Amino acid sequence: MADLKQLARRIFHETLAAIDIPATMQRKLQRKGAQLVCDGAVFDLRDFEKLRVVAIGKAAHSMVDGLSFVLAPFVRFEGVVSAPTPPHKPVPGLKYFVAGHPLPNEGSWRAAEAILALLKECDRKTLVFFLLSGGGSALVELPLDSRQSLEDVRQTYQALVTCGAPIDAMNTVRKHLSAIKGGRLAAAARDATKITLAVSDVPAGKESALASGPTLPDPTTIAESKSIIAEYSLSEQFPLALRRWLNEGKMPETPKADALAFRNAHFSLLLGMDELFHPAHRSAERHGFITCCDNSTDDWPVEKAAESLLKQLEDFHQTHSGQRIALIADGEVSSPVTGNGVGGRNSAFVLACVERIAGRKIAVLSAGTDGIDGNSPAAGATADGETLERARAAGLDPAEAFRRSDAFTFFSRLEDAIVTGPTGNNLRDLRILLAEP
Repeated sequence: MADLKQLARRIFHETLAAIDIPATMQRKLQRKGAQLVCDGAVFDLRDFEKLRVVAIGKAAHSMVDGLSFVLAPFVRFEGVVSAPTPPHKPVPGLKYFVAGHPLPNEGSWRAAEAILALLKECDRKTLVFFLLSGGGSALVELPLDSRQSLEDVRQTYQALVTCGAPIDAMNTVRKHLSAIKGGRLAAAARDATKITLAVSDVPAGKESALASGPTLPDPTTIAESKSIIAEYSLSEQFPLALRRWLNEGKMPETPKADALAFRNAHFSLLLGMDELFHPAHRSAERHGFITCCDNSTDDWPVEKAAESLLKQLEDFHQTHSGQRIALIADGEVSSPVTGNGVGGRNSAFVLACVERIAGRKIAVLSAGTDGIDGNSPAAGATADGETLERARAAGLDPAEAFRRSDAFTFFSRLEDAIVTGPTGNNLRDLRILLAEP
């Protein structure tokens, strides 16, 4: 069964290697002399006096590299880049900020100020490229209420990311508290022509959730935000300054689709769910597995998702009796923090599978394509039918580790944590379930 675990790891790494952001940028954003073609829309660079770039997210550096290649050698630009890591090779004209995730830091705050200052100078003769990828919500942040401090914002984020709410709900609240999110960056550059290019870690059709939608019309409302705050008892966890602002009733509505800011705005999805599924599917088949893909468990509680995917794997195995089979799933599961351990939703998902697959010829892997899982140094973890026996021999209890939100420690002790470091990418979490006769 160790072979199954190794194959799951290999499929994961081969999938990561197949996701090439700069190459995708060059395919989807084509330049012919002074003309730029994006999803059929044509932009004549001679119509603009200024070119600006705002890159936000875990894939920001790769996206900037791709855009630089498309626009080189004749076009130079100015802009701001906010990412969790410094660039390997800074691009002249860009200001770089090393920002915080999952909680904003001073870099997140300073990046937000720099972006708003940049956009304030944009006019009808300005073309702005917004390069968005996952993680952007924390990497650039500034509250609508100027009385709130960075520590207030960090406390707000801590309450949101540990409350167990789905990512959509968290983003709904963040959009209504932020000077950056929910279309407000588009509004800050109202008269400029805007092109948003996205590497998405959100479900298809919910692109306004990516980085909390700073350049897209916001479909959520103040009423929904207040309902979520009440449902998850967030108010008592929020800092005093935010509670006072909410009680004053000064929360403004986010920009909607009919706002003037969106009349000259364009959106293009560079990479999404399909670009994650396809290479994973091909890799699994190359290794001899009959393979299917599933995205039905997005935002599900982690234990419910584990039970559902393992049931699907079992049904698929019965359909293809005597064959090696693979189930590839994507999306984020909901894993409320219930202890003070080290880990994240990916290692928690695998931990929830350990007892369910004990003694069976099954391997399970779950990992973030960004290389980061919660507050751990790992991307995720892997387990097989022998993991429970090995854990008990090492004095480890999966149920106790789950209760303490300490999945990374559990798998690290067993040498089954998956550590990649930041990958410079961020599509969705990837789950690989393998079974053999």
